[in-house]
Amino acid sequence: MAGTHEFILIVDYGSQYTQLIARRIRERHVFCRIVPPRDLTLGGLRQHPPKGIILSGGPASVYQANAPLPATEIFEAGIPTLGICYGMQAMAHRLGGEIARATKREYGKAPLRVLTANGLFKAVKPESVSWMSHGDSVVTPPAGFSVSAQTDNTVSAAIADPERKLYGIQFHPEVAHTEEGKKILDNFLFTVCDCRGEWTMTSFIEDATARIARQVGHAQVVLGLSGGVDSSVAAVLLHRAIGDRLTCLFVDHGLLRSGEREQVQETFGRHLHMNVRVVDAADRFLTRLAGIVDPEQKRKRIGEEFIRVFEREAQTIRDVQFLGQGTLYPDVIESQSAWGGPSATIKTHHNVGGLPERMHLALIEPLRDLFKDEVREVGGLLGLP
Repeated sequence: MAGTHEFILIVDYGSQYTQLIARRIRERHVFCRIVPPRDLTLGGLRQHPPKGIILSGGPASVYQANAPLPATEIFEAGIPTLGICYGMQAMAHRLGGEIARATKREYGKAPLRVLTANGLFKAVKPESVSWMSHGDSVVTPPAGFSVSAQTDNTVSAAIADPERKLYGIQFHPEVAHTEEGKKILDNFLFTVCDCRGEWTMTSFIEDATARIARQVGHAQVVLGLSGGVDSSVAAVLLHRAIGDRLTCLFVDHGLLRSGEREQVQETFGRHLHMNVRVVDAADRFLTRLAGIVDPEQKRKRIGEEFIRVFEREAQTIRDVQFLGQGTLYPDVIESQSAWGGPSATIKTHHNVGGLPERMHLALIEPLRDLFKDEVREVGGLLGLP
């Protein structure tokens, strides 16, 4: 996806707001991707250059042992960069600025005064409310930077080096409590990074359809169809791309809602004219789950059992090489830790962290880059009720 569209790279330092940053950017029709700090490398930037980089907030201090810090060379790559909260501190620290523990921790709403009304603050009100959540602060910006905004408690609430297109803000523009947050992010996207804002769900459908067709070739695909939003949209998108070479497997695992099996058969088989095969696997699933109470263990067992059922059924279909899934972007993000620190795994999703290590089918996940509301929009555009 990032190779075919302009995109913003978001580096996740463990902030609870990182996904919200991504949501705000995509609302402006700009594609973005969240990566852990270990994936921010000069080689990676050269191979897939983003239009801009955002360094997220996080709970770390730049002075703690093993603090996640970007390499100094990242800021010499000529890519516009915005550091938010900890991201600002990490950038300032790497470039020679001074970071210190604030005399008073700042949390909540804080009046923001703009000193330089250009760059990030173009057409932004001189005074507005910002949302703060920090203990450390930048007390001396690096060489080449100037202070562009302040609060009563934070002398360097925003810093800027317009010549190198490097910007830092101590507050969180992605949250609703920051009055001018959307305008500030817009300024970064469209004024600083020169984004066009052409990424839409219509363009996604066109690109995904072509990409699926190329990836699958003349092979067959089986898809685990649950009847929920994610797998349903994935099924319709795959069917649009490869037609009858898709077989949807609806697994009756013994824990279905009343009438669910019949509804899926009616909707996808009779109305949408798709190949739907119902698999009776209640005994297998209930046996694997017997006596298991830990949610993580349940997810892992469910994930593995689904794969084994799909692989068994695939053996009865000629030339099946792919397993389709309705994996979404939050599934991927929530199933991994940001950097091995306080932003721990939220939970493993059975279709990500619950997958067995050895699989006989290659995965095809057309919705892997999308958030839930984007998937619903795609479903509507594809004609799903």
